[in-house]
Amino acid sequence: MLIALGVSGGIGAYKAVEVARGLQKRGHDVVAVMTETAMRFVGPLTFEAITRRRVVIDQFEPGANADIEHVSLASTIDLLVIAPATANVIGKLANGIADDFLSTLYIATRAPVLLAPSMNVNMFAHEAVRRNLDALAARGVRFVEPGEGYLACGWIGKGRLAEPDEIVAACEAVLRPQGPLRGRRVLVTAGPTYEDLDPVRYVGNRSSGRMGFAVADEAVRRGADVTLVAGPTALEPPAVRELIRVRSAAEMHRAVMARADEVEVAVLAAAVADYAPAERATHKVPKGEETISHVLKRTPDMLGDLGGRRISSGRGPLLVGFAAETEDVVARATLKRTRKHADLIVANDVSRGDAGFDVDTNAVTIVGPEGSESLPLQSKARVAAAILDRVEALLKERTTASTRS
Repeated sequence: MLIALGVSGGIGAYKAVEVARGLQKRGHDVVAVMTETAMRFVGPLTFEAITRRRVVIDQFEPGANADIEHVSLASTIDLLVIAPATANVIGKLANGIADDFLSTLYIATRAPVLLAPSMNVNMFAHEAVRRNLDALAARGVRFVEPGEGYLACGWIGKGRLAEPDEIVAACEAVLRPQGPLRGRRVLVTAGPTYEDLDPVRYVGNRSSGRMGFAVADEAVRRGADVTLVAGPTALEPPAVRELIRVRSAAEMHRAVMARADEVEVAVLAAAVADYAPAERATHKVPKGEETISHVLKRTPDMLGDLGGRRISSGRGPLLVGFAAETEDVVARATLKRTRKHADLIVANDVSRGDAGFDVDTNAVTIVGPEGSESLPLQSKARVAAAILDRVEALLKERTTASTRS
């Protein structure tokens, strides 16, 4: 595979040489793309000697770019990895600034993108950098987290470029996912359900489907075979193997239960209505009295039914549910996990304006067999990655236990 290795102007640039070597040892072709400041730390001749390719530096170099090189390269690479990725480069990518070859390549390519941030500890923790990282994560960019320790500036903390072996392994994980989800069949539900009162009106909620779509997208990135059951939403769905559109809780329940025996993991992120009108009017109900009453009935319980089937039969998918609450969030999620026989419950406070329904960010608490863990406010893409990290850990435990038995 052809990998574009972006090198920006940080002290960690010297490690990029070993990243190039490591990628070549894995059988990849590498083309180095250097920023002007990167050349203050490492010379382009070093990368040319290793990659046996001309290093791309200037997008306006006469002759060399007659074929509009950033477009040509963008369409042929299988991965763009930037190591080190400085705060400056991260800011450019997050905000669509294309003022050199590397930033223009990022905007032009449709290949996966992997960033290895490297900077001062305070810079890495700065709100502007965190927002930029979240924005990139929401677009599907992957990261190799920086290490902790002594930094070139003399400070101690998180910000040191990850080791070359870690970056190479992360590249391999993007190109050839080998984690526990690879090849597994995963079902994800997303969005709201609409419960019709008549042909015009319905009972619904403010869910946009962003969280479920982020989980489905992340599962695809990890090599899973994903079925997505989506309620009404205007969002563009991720590229999954099977997309099933539904409207009501009953329709979603039927779709999920029909596939429950085929999947190994079920992540029920949809905000399903708990109640639906007992009767649906065949014609629009005209405006009349000052007040109007409707009788509502309970909708089918997907999470409870899946958990109950697993208890009664001893088999079924690893089960992840969501709990949208406005008070006693963790306590109610913990009780829900027990009652529904779920492996994990992801709880979030939907009374917050910056998390939960119809926003790009979320702050959740993941309740599992070993207790609960709260995640800070971050993009839903990063929350999805954290959820699936825990799913993969549980799958590993199950595999280990099965092997021992």
